[in-house]
Amino acid sequence: MTKEPDTKPFSPFEWMLAGRYLRARRKEGFISVIAGFSFLGIMLGVATLIIVMAVMNGFRKDLFSKILGLNGHIIVHKIAEPFEDYDAMVKRIAGVPGIKHALPLIEGQVMVSSNVQASGALVRGMTEADIKSLPLVANNLRPGSTLDGFDAAGGIAIGARMSSTMRVSVGDTLTLVSPRGAATPFGNSPRTKAYPIVAVFELGMSEYDRTMVFMSLDEAQKYFGKRGEVDVLELVVDDPEKVGIYASAIREAGGPTIQLSDWRQRNETFFTVLEVERNVMFIILSLIILVAALNIISGMMMLVKDKGRDIAVLRTMGASKNSVMRIFLITGASIGVVGTIAGLVLGIIFCTNIETVRQFVSWITGTRLFDPSVYYLTKLPAEIDVRETIMIVLMALSLSVLATLYPSWRASRLDPVEALRYE
Repeated sequence: MTKEPDTKPFSPFEWMLAGRYLRARRKEGFISVIAGFSFLGIMLGVATLIIVMAVMNGFRKDLFSKILGLNGHIIVHKIAEPFEDYDAMVKRIAGVPGIKHALPLIEGQVMVSSNVQASGALVRGMTEADIKSLPLVANNLRPGSTLDGFDAAGGIAIGARMSSTMRVSVGDTLTLVSPRGAATPFGNSPRTKAYPIVAVFELGMSEYDRTMVFMSLDEAQKYFGKRGEVDVLELVVDDPEKVGIYASAIREAGGPTIQLSDWRQRNETFFTVLEVERNVMFIILSLIILVAALNIISGMMMLVKDKGRDIAVLRTMGASKNSVMRIFLITGASIGVVGTIAGLVLGIIFCTNIETVRQFVSWITGTRLFDPSVYYLTKLPAEIDVRETIMIVLMALSLSVLATLYPSWRASRLDPVEALRYE
């Protein structure tokens, strides 16, 4: 039995025929429509997956930078005794390799009120130098605001959303009310004091801009009745992702009376929910690409059936089974490859201009998309992860090629005699 002759794999002849099948004539228009829908499905599936993953990554990155830009990476608590030796402990812990800053802090819940409104707030008592060491605050002050002389000014710094809600600005006063006031025979009386506003900051995270109040450490100690002590030390480290490696050295420097917690423990639930959402969205949106790949299968099966006579003629003219299979493989894979590339370009363009798109859609619909009071951040973030994008593209290409294998194999197995019998 002689071996069936075969043309050179992926020769110009095979590419020419595959291109011809992709450009259907008028009577084959239905097959062309199916191929078009398959192309659109792959393109939109890839673009949607890239866009959603980029938004999820951007959302996590922005929240991460805002939370860690304002809060310490490691929190040092004192166990069973007042935290009075904080100055000496700051010097010891600041000498630990990898520790950038050790910030003494007093934190307390208060009610803030103006002539217009009252609401809850979180007061953070810190020294001027320590507040200036937080770029998220120091670099985002509104015009007319200053932190110079903050320790001596006896004033407060508030967020932009609180300033807007309370209808106050730099130079106005805001009244703080704390339930932890002076002890009387009838119980604790609330402590009330009015403070001038010396600075307004905008961190870009609505929750912080709405509730955060900075006060000098000296003034916070007087206001909360904690003279000579602080609540905690907040430590800023070189690598927040590796906070665990600093723990033993910090405990050794701080002594046996301290307890440590880090940003991962304090925000564990929040970041876990984000990660679960991200993974679930990836799985769900991957189904779009899978459905588009199934469309390729159905379109190719119809094309094979429609081209039965052509396949028979090619086979009788000497085309091998492998050559026929490659022709239909090129035809189907071309839809997936071009659709994937188009989806990649569309996804990148969309992510690059996502804030402009959001504002345009808000203007067209007359609604407010991505409300900061719900989503915490003031703008829609998008961060394209190159590795993740490559994985999406490879997945789409793989599904597209796999979807063409069975129809191509069916085409190669077509019997020329049977195909031409009734022609």
